[in-house]
Amino acid sequence: MKVLMKIWAWFEEIFSGLFFGAGVLLIFYGVFMRYVLNHPQAWVEEVARYSIIWGTFLGFGMALKHNQHIQVDILYDRLNPAGKYILNLVATALSIIFCLIYTYYGWNLVSARLNSGMVSLEVGIPMWIVYLILPISGVLFLLRFIERLVNILRRKDEEYANPLN
Repeated sequence: MKVLMKIWAWFEEIFSGLFFGAGVLLIFYGVFMRYVLNHPQAWVEEVARYSIIWGTFLGFGMALKHNQHIQVDILYDRLNPAGKYILNLVATALSIIFCLIYTYYGWNLVSARLNSGMVSLEVGIPMWIVYLILPISGVLFLLRFIERLVNILRRKDEEYANPLN
């Protein structure tokens, strides 16, 4: 199981970094071609946009793993340990439900784009490939929330420790 977790973490880190980095490099290339060589490349902006979107969406799970998502903890900090534990359980359960809905509708969107044969304007990338990041990121994010729920229930992390026991 630990090998699978390492492969999963490697996948998230490498691919989110590659997609995001490629998008940033393409933006620099586009700026250089447009303003230095005065020879703009229309395809660059479109491919860079999709690359950054894929990198960002693949990074959702990685940010959750490292607890890097934006949090409003003014209420959370005022709760006693039992309240924190219950809030962690409820928030994680609601997040799992959200991920299931997000993945379901993401897959519906991919199916609709696949059936329509829609392609991007400049490059001609099939749009179902562009939208495929929605169910992929939904599943990866869902797995991270399930991992968090297991950690809460097992009291593996001090932050999630169950004071009710």
